[in-house]
Order: sequence, then C-alpha cells, then structure tokens
Amino acid sequence: MVKVYRSFGNAQRLTIHGSALKRSALPRIQYRNSLLVNLFGLIRLFLVRPYPKAALEVAFDGHSVHTQSDTDGYFRVDIPLDRPIASGWHNVRVKLLLGDDSAEGEGQVLVPEPTPFGCISDIDDTFLISHSANLLKRLKLLITKNAHTRAPFEGVVAHYKLLAEANSGPGATNAFFYVSSSEWNLYDYIIDFSKKNGLPNGVYLLSPLKQLAEVWKTGQGKHMTKFMRIVRILEMYPQQQFVLLGDDTQEDPTIYASVAEHFPHQIRCVYIRQVQAKNKLKTEAILTRIEALEIPYCYFAHSADAKKHSMAIGLVAS
Repeated sequence: MVKVYRSFGNAQRLTIHGSALKRSALPRIQYRNSLLVNLFGLIRLFLVRPYPKAALEVAFDGHSVHTQSDTDGYFRVDIPLDRPIASGWHNVRVKLLLGDDSAEGEGQVLVPEPTPFGCISDIDDTFLISHSANLLKRLKLLITKNAHTRAPFEGVVAHYKLLAEANSGPGATNAFFYVSSSEWNLYDYIIDFSKKNGLPNGVYLLSPLKQLAEVWKTGQGKHMTKFMRIVRILEMYPQQQFVLLGDDTQEDPTIYASVAEHFPHQIRCVYIRQVQAKNKLKTEAILTRIEALEIPYCYFAHSADAKKHSMAIGLVAS
C-alpha cells in the first residue's frame, strides 16, 4: 500500500511525502484499556514492511511527478504549480507502480492561510506526556496506554487552541506543524490522540520507520534531522513568522536556539516546557542565545504560565 502523510506547500509548489509499504500496520479499532490489547496494538505498529526503491506517481490537480522511495520506503517529492491554489487542505493521490498491478493512496496537503504566524511544535513531553528521557518509562506508557487513554499536559490544549485562532481572521487559523523524533510507525497513533484531545489540526513531520526489533529505540531519532525538517518549513514560507514550542527533555532548546540564529526574523516566540529539573540550568544557559536575538521566550513548568506569557506579549487576545 501507499501511506500518504499530511503534506504542505505554498502558491508555487507542494511537498508531498509518504511511505511505500509491502505490509502496513492494521488500523486499530478497539481502545479498551487492556494491557494485552495495548501491547498487541503497539507491536502491530512496528510490523510494517517498507517497500524500498518503489516507483511512484504523485498526482495533484492535473500535475503528476514520478519519484522513487528510499531504502526505508519513504518518499518526498515537490510538485511545481503553474498557478496559485486556494488556501486550505487539498487532496493528493500517490500510485505505487507495480507493472500490471498497482496500489494507490490518498492524502491531504495544506496551503496555509496568510495569517500573522504559524506554530511548530514538538510532540513528546511538549503536549503529550511521554517520559522521552527515560526509555523504560516511555515503553511502559506505550504498552500500558493507548491513543485514547494517554494524557496531555494540563492546560496545553487550551493554549494551543488560542495560538491557532489568534488574530487569524474569520474562517482562518494559524497553521500548526508537529515535528518530532518519534517515528512514522506512530503517525496514526499521534493523530488519534490529537483528535481525541482537540489539538489543532496540522501537518506532521516524524522520523524514519522502525522495525519490531527496534521498538526499544522508539523516539530516539537523530536531532539534526529534526533541525532540517524545521528549516524546510521556514524555507517554504519565508515571509511567515513562527512560534516554536518544545521541552527540555532532549535537544529542543539547542535546536530552537540554532533555528533562531539562522532565521531570526522568522521566529516570533519560543516556548520550552520544563519537564526535568536537572536540565534547568543547562536550558536557561541555552535560552540566553535566544534572548540575545531579542526574541521573546518562555521557559515554563505549567501551560497556564505559557498562556499568560502569550497574552502579555500580544501573541493571543487576553
């Protein structure tokens, strides 16, 4: 099958991405809070078989581009546009070319509204309680909980909704991009969680698929690739400012400081959730790099404090 992930673009081009698979994970139907059901649900997310070097045709509104998946089955391709398209979500189709046979997948691509800013957010331990820095705790959560029983941090959904709706105008919302070290195996899981908890609809940029034998490495993607995913977003929208949201469990402070130094005029504000007390001094030292650029930032323990900060700097209405 072809799995087409939520993609993004502008008036000149669309970037479409997804995975070609020889075997995909079965969609989850039951969300009973049972250890056995949750364990099986997690295992089957990692039973995928990528289709490497597969020939693909990506089609959108009369445009088509041929491409090939990489060794992990992942593909990313740009479609140039000969005319601007309306803001909002649009359908895109991708066909896996297999001689006389073929498989086809459909997905959506976002062209954001021309709003004052967009948001780029981490996932684990930024809005989803994950224990990213502790492998055993993270695996325990994944095994004992599911997308409907996992919990967001208190107040985070209200803050994100305010950011999505702030100064965006009638019928428009500020675009959200979720960039994470979690792997594409968890794509549907994360979307289910986001829908269940009412988080803003958005585009997801995750890390390469892992096999079952690598499940113990879940959430341990390379941080430099996360930096590059954020750069792709900023370069797609050079006139747009962005709010960056992350946490102090791994490398978000360093990544966001580097992003701010490379793109100072595109960063509106930086939010870092304080999750680990032992990282406080290190994180505060890194955030001085952002302060030196005169970019507002907030290092907070509770989402209510981040919300107050957003109001104080005029990012959202008080």
